[in-house]
Amino acid sequence: MNDCKITFDVDDEVLALGLTVAAIVVQGIDNQKSTPEFDAFFERETRQVLQDLSLENIKRDPLLQGFRQLHERAGCSNRKTIAASENLLKFLLKTGHLPRVNLLVDIYNLVSLTSRLALGAHDVRSIGGNVRLRMTNGQESFWPIGSREPALVKPGEYAYIDDNNDIICRLEVRQVEKTKVTLHTKECFYIIQGNPAVTSDDLKAATENLIELTRRFCGGEERILYKPW
Repeated sequence: MNDCKITFDVDDEVLALGLTVAAIVVQGIDNQKSTPEFDAFFERETRQVLQDLSLENIKRDPLLQGFRQLHERAGCSNRKTIAASENLLKFLLKTGHLPRVNLLVDIYNLVSLTSRLALGAHDVRSIGGNVRLRMTNGQESFWPIGSREPALVKPGEYAYIDDNNDIICRLEVRQVEKTKVTLHTKECFYIIQGNPAVTSDDLKAATENLIELTRRFCGGEERILYKPW
């Protein structure tokens, strides 16, 4: 197996906001739509989360409050800017289920649900060079996933940006069409992001769970690109 050469760095200006993050690459993946074993596991885990889920719990959860605090520090409205993990929990509470996409997407969504952290996955072959987590200047390109056209970029937000100056994830809120994972994805770049309320132990536990589930259901070998522990 050839070593994946992608690197990941974080600017001090972003870390000063209180953001915490880990990043890994998993190579040699066999992604599938799903498997009976994963279906049963996914159903069991989501039902467990639903047992204690309520709007009040979502509002008061300290880890989710940490994302709101992070957005305020970056000058973002919490009405329009909601962390991916909070959106997932609200969707699950409203509908009783989560949309299923493919194993890679379903795995990171499940880890996001159980950890309350914000996770994302990107196809390495579609990333332009290396990735940097930095503050935007408004000149970056941003084509949100599911959108028919690019969107304007606001300066002064934190974003994950590749060497082509393309945003691959705005804040921890919106990923992009360019790097979305598909059934053809063989190398996956995972982001595991926290906030001022998230400890390094929280981040480590979520990262280890993500690696274990990816190996279990998709195979592959991981390489940690960035960790705060």
